[in-house]
Amino acid sequence: MLIYRAMYKFLDEGIHAEVLDFPGVITFGNSLDEARTLLASALVDMAETHLHHGEPLPQPTPTSTDPEADLEEPIYLLLTASSRIRVMPQASAL
Repeated sequence: MLIYRAMYKFLDEGIHAEVLDFPGVITFGNSLDEARTLLASALVDMAETHLHHGEPLPQPTPTSTDPEADLEEPIYLLLTASSRIRVMPQASAL
């Protein structure tokens, strides 16, 4: 699990949200709950894209901050691994 820093800025139109220590993870929601959900999804998408392209994930910076943020909080990136195994029926012995 990696712990990044999320920030939220409350605007008249809705909530601007971004991960301060993972460049490019930015979204916008109509409510704080929606912004949190969309930001979590954007974080996963960006992490998967980095890994797909063989790029390292940015190191979390717990001291990241934005003086213009109305709210800052941790956001957690959980990575899981799985394998896809396909069992083929054995061919009959001749």
